[in-house]
Amino acid sequence: MKKFIMYFILFMILFLGFQRLVQPKYDEDLVEGSMTSEYYDSSKNHQIIFLGDCEVYSSYSPIVLFNEFGYTSYIRGNSQQMIYQSYHLLRETLQYEIPKIVVFNVNALRHGELDKNEGYNRLMIDEMRNSKIKYDLINDSLTKNETIFDYVFPIFRYHSRIFELTKEDFEYFFKDKTITHNGYLMRVDVKPVTTMYEGLSLANYDFSKENMEYLDKIRELCEKNDIELILVKAPSTYPYWYPEYDEQVVEYSQKYGLEYINFLDLRDEIGIDYNTDTYDAGLHLNLSGAEKLTRYFGNYLQHNHNLDDMRNDEEISREYHDKSEYYVKIQKEQFKELKKYGKIVMYGG
Repeated sequence: MKKFIMYFILFMILFLGFQRLVQPKYDEDLVEGSMTSEYYDSSKNHQIIFLGDCEVYSSYSPIVLFNEFGYTSYIRGNSQQMIYQSYHLLRETLQYEIPKIVVFNVNALRHGELDKNEGYNRLMIDEMRNSKIKYDLINDSLTKNETIFDYVFPIFRYHSRIFELTKEDFEYFFKDKTITHNGYLMRVDVKPVTTMYEGLSLANYDFSKENMEYLDKIRELCEKNDIELILVKAPSTYPYWYPEYDEQVVEYSQKYGLEYINFLDLRDEIGIDYNTDTYDAGLHLNLSGAEKLTRYFGNYLQHNHNLDDMRNDEEISREYHDKSEYYVKIQKEQFKELKKYGKIVMYGG
């Protein structure tokens, strides 16, 4: 019996080691795949948690929010993060910490069943820590013909990568390279908006019943934990945010006494310039745009919410000093890449 247990333990060590080796490390290509896991290494002292899709992780800079206002924050966002995925990530977050404010980007309310995509699921789920919450999230995220087994044991999805391994697979075997800045994915390059997309007429503008139920769950979870929920819409020009979408969010926020800020309507006041403040023609903000929006939002929080200035805390200040140095380092490296290659290579492709 003892020998069997020893062999079983050895088998599991080898199995899990091989699984880790063949899983993508997301260190240079598809860097978004490391965003979920980076949260686990962060200090759990965040006053503000941002939730949502790519509009969130490209629109707010937690480093600027701390350096200029003293607010600690983290962005738990992923590419095309569905609303039910944000709900489960919030559940997981609350096992580590209870923030004062949760900021949820409402763009995900547009997504429907047809938007489920294994590729986006993998970027978010593969490096999430095992827990019942993870399995709940997987069940909600499964696309047609997938099973929970496909995600619980990713080795069966990625085993063929054994013939495609690179030095990075070994270098980042134990720990991935840090890609974000408290969840913010920096891009300094510029691609201006040349045409303002105005959308097409839709047969149905209503958010799905399922999406609204998950918005209720997020709201109720915040209420249960005495967390203020703020709904926001990032100032992205595409995908088009229809007035009919906005009306539904306004109605919901008024019904439950929530704050809702549509930053699209405030872009001139914020100072957003679509010639200089986006890196992909309006889909995402670049560093310049994100810092403008962060300063505007920081001022809003300063005047409307009672948050402590954590710059007076020596330990947290030391932590953010290091984060700020890394923030500036990556900024310089990206500008260097732009000058050398004419594009961002290592940090976004």
